Amino acid sequence: MSDVESLKELLKKYQTLKQEISKVIVGQDAVIEQILISIFSGGHSLLVGVPGLAKTLMVNTISKALGLDFKRIQFTPDLMPSDILGSEILDNDRQFKFIKGPIFSNIILADEINRTPPKTQAALLEAMQERSVTVAGHHYKLDAPYFVLATQNPIEQEGTYPLPEAQLDRFMFSINLTYPSFEEEVQVVKLTTSSAQSDVEVVFSANEILEFQALIRKIPVADNVIEYAVKMVGKTRPNSSEALPIIKQYVDWGAGPRASQNLILAAKTFSVIKGKFSPDIEDVQAVAISILRHRIIKNYKAEADGVSVETIIESLF
Repeated sequence: MSDVESLKELLKKYQTLKQEISKVIVGQDAVIEQILISIFSGGHSLLVGVPGLAKTLMVNTISKALGLDFKRIQFTPDLMPSDILGSEILDNDRQFKFIKGPIFSNIILADEINRTPPKTQAALLEAMQERSVTVAGHHYKLDAPYFVLATQNPIEQEGTYPLPEAQLDRFMFSINLTYPSFEEEVQVVKLTTSSAQSDVEVVFSANEILEFQALIRKIPVADNVIEYAVKMVGKTRPNSSEALPIIKQYVDWGAGPRASQNLILAAKTFSVIKGKFSPDIEDVQAVAISILRHRIIKNYKAEADGVSVETIIESLF
């Protein structure tokens, strides 16, 4: 099968996948789209939303439809790195045996990641970046594909440990979940208070996802699109000569080179699901807010003047 035929097959399967997910999840189309772009681009996502917006159900449904293993880790202040990675125990033969932790799965839901201390948050770092973990000097590869979806509650900040910038940068997307519309909430209540059960069919296999991830990296991108993405990221840095007045006034730190890489990768995937074979500047703009949102550090003036990070990013277009 040629690459063009493979891309058409990916588009067809993607549309089937969205239909399967919609059997269980009402609305949240933009959120689901961004999570799927992240998976096919080989990235991780941070979901920011108040409790009760079906974040866990959404991830569980997506992993079922993708035919992947799914594990949920509830992050708490007393969670230890070994609770995530696993630990060595002495077996009956007096030999050390490694018992794998929940991190050994295809999709990990790190629930309320900011509830746990930095030492435990850091245990995720190697897994997210290297797709491997080191325990007691032994190196273990994680199953591919591997995808971390972390959630954060934006309201309750007591007893939380904000994620350091280095760890935030590991997430391709920061996705904001909003409340459903009136019609969607009515539909949710009908679905969840009746005896009807929706079965989600498996649409992809793990190998197919890996093949499509490799295929997306092969997609050609015009130089002017790459230059546009790099310039956009460069403009977020207040000490850059390209920085706009709004950046110099309201931003402490801008985005790093990983943002430029993610903009191009996500734009490639976005163009495929929109039926195109190469991304253009509009595709870069379509994914820019979720990619830059957590990489731009506002200063106290922005907080005082009520300037949102989204407003700052839109000024870069």
